[in-house]
Amino acid sequence: MSKLQSGHCAFPREAQWPTLRLALSHAMAWGLAGQVATAAAAETLTKPDARTIPALPAVVVTAAFQASPLVVVLDPKAPVQPIPASDGADLLKTVPGFDVMRKGGSNGDPVFRGMAGSRLVIVMDGSLVTGGCPSRMDPPTAYISPALYDKVTIIKGPETVLYGPVGSAGTVLFERAMPDYRQPTASVVASTTAGSWGRNDQTVSFKGGTPLVYVDVDANRTQSGDYRDGRGARVHSSYRRWNANAAIGWTPDRDTLLELSAGTGNGQAAYAFSGMDGVQFLRQSQALRFEKRHLSEHWSKLEARIYHNHIDHVMDNYTLRHPDPHGMMPMAMASDLGADTNGGRLAASFDWADDLSLVTGLDATSSRHDARNGGPEGSMMGYYKSLPRVRDARMNDIGGFVEGRWQISPKDRLNAGVRLDLQSARGYGMALPPAGGMSMGSMTVSGISSGMMSSQVATTVSRDRRARLPSGFVRYEHEPSRSQTLYVGFGHSERFPDYWELFGQHVGTTTASFGSLRPERTTQLDAGWQLQRGPWRAWVSAYAGRISDFILIHYGRSSGYADNVTASIAGGEAGAEYGFAPHWKASATLAYAWGEDETEHRPLPQMTPLESRLGLEWNDGRWSAGGLVRLVARQDRVAIGEGNIVGQDLGRTGGFTVFSLHGGWRISKTWNLTAGIDNLFNKTYAEHISPSVVEEQGFTMSTRVNEPGRIEWLKATMTL
Repeated sequence: MSKLQSGHCAFPREAQWPTLRLALSHAMAWGLAGQVATAAAAETLTKPDARTIPALPAVVVTAAFQASPLVVVLDPKAPVQPIPASDGADLLKTVPGFDVMRKGGSNGDPVFRGMAGSRLVIVMDGSLVTGGCPSRMDPPTAYISPALYDKVTIIKGPETVLYGPVGSAGTVLFERAMPDYRQPTASVVASTTAGSWGRNDQTVSFKGGTPLVYVDVDANRTQSGDYRDGRGARVHSSYRRWNANAAIGWTPDRDTLLELSAGTGNGQAAYAFSGMDGVQFLRQSQALRFEKRHLSEHWSKLEARIYHNHIDHVMDNYTLRHPDPHGMMPMAMASDLGADTNGGRLAASFDWADDLSLVTGLDATSSRHDARNGGPEGSMMGYYKSLPRVRDARMNDIGGFVEGRWQISPKDRLNAGVRLDLQSARGYGMALPPAGGMSMGSMTVSGISSGMMSSQVATTVSRDRRARLPSGFVRYEHEPSRSQTLYVGFGHSERFPDYWELFGQHVGTTTASFGSLRPERTTQLDAGWQLQRGPWRAWVSAYAGRISDFILIHYGRSSGYADNVTASIAGGEAGAEYGFAPHWKASATLAYAWGEDETEHRPLPQMTPLESRLGLEWNDGRWSAGGLVRLVARQDRVAIGEGNIVGQDLGRTGGFTVFSLHGGWRISKTWNLTAGIDNLFNKTYAEHISPSVVEEQGFTMSTRVNEPGRIEWLKATMTL
């Protein structure tokens, strides 16, 4: 099987949700709907009362604002527009500067400021998770259900060193809240969402504990059928997934915590961009965490964590579709990709008086990838489940870090951090051209040649490489008044080539490419201003940087390659919000990203175009309503055939405007109801960073994967 064939990654029928679970989920949805109606008739609110208003009001979020210098904080449990998120990428696309590479109905790849892949670090409850598919069918956000977390924090640019190798574009933290039970307490939050094309979600979360012990259990399920674009053309995009997490903790005193947590999930997704579908997204996670506070006068906290994440991802071309006898994959084929990540972290926090704090520590990760390629039972290639797994790569990192904050004066602060990473990679089964021959291809993850050799069959070998990579930042913040903050930061990060750049579908897996691709070095200046005064809230965040040895992917019809170029980047985000009358609020955001490939003297590929969002909200505490207008400009700066591990530039794109409406009703202290209509006028459009569509009978044949047409949705939330 060629790399192109194996790179397009399926959920075995035996791994689907049991009938009982499916029945229970539908029962929960109907039960919630019935309880909403009952509560509406039995309990009314005459006036909003602060003692009875729940923490999560019935207000639909349309855009996230910057909370502090370079930091955006999201409530993942809040309803958002577009339709409430099915995965981590869906949630992030509501933040100015973010976009998503749409592949189908779910599991898109997040892109921030035109940067994707490991340039954007994703941390899931303190641990790093990596996908297994060489064509990025399963980015890290595909294994994250936002509603199961309490907070999402986005740190822009290389402005923190605390969470593993520094993300040059930014760092995203999906976090659970720290428990603090002064007395026995329990709470339950449940929600259900229904929408167009069979969208059907259920989520439930239980938190309970005493001063000595606590339990945190949550689960969700989401599914949707194929959606249709604005013209009514069907897009191969159905999906179904479930996730469940549990944690039990011991708190012998208020300063000590020991927690054991575990999680699992699975699903399937049809893909319009690929010749294969994802039919299994099995995740299994375990973690052990220890925390001790107030160890001495200045030693404020000691934290330790070890974790293991296992990913088993299957893709095939026969579970959710029929093999095309006239296409590149006429036979039924499957590829099973595995990724195991082990990691740990030890950190100590120190506070000196009220003006100086410091965090220092060590972290480490080790990730192993393997694969097996075959077909269904009875296949000429062999049943893939009965074949042995072949290891293709191992990636390791050990890092040490120090990050501090100094309150120079009541109006001035200095934040700084340094980090050193020792990173290594080992590639297995890489092509080594025979003496006197010239390789015109590479080896796939299973060791099967994806190209042609000019003389004889190439041998395969294993190779190692290592690098010592420093990173750091310094940021100055000044408050000219209590309502304003000015800041300027300077950051530098060095990024080791990731799994997809060294071994992925779109690069050559040879000893030459493995050894020659240099680490990427980003040096960036960030500056901004924030205001919060009376009815006004506004912010501006701008950046400019230079990337030495930027890793650029050159796509080809059957194979591609990665090399290093020098690049310049610039852009930023801005937003404003104004409460212009009682119950009324208007908002606007703007985001732009620019990049230039200085080596090839052409635009940097996969840069998102200028985008603005305009919102209008009315909220009297019980009822809410609003509208959202999203305006995206045309993108003429392209580098056709070049891109990153997520996708390539396909050509220029025109601009578009999308209108959406939403509303909410706080029925009682317990019940919230929200609803929306996305893409009100059924606009037909595709994002600039969309991948191309793979031809399939009965589905849309557009160049890019079109976005959904009009979507109507309804979400009910219960809080006890």
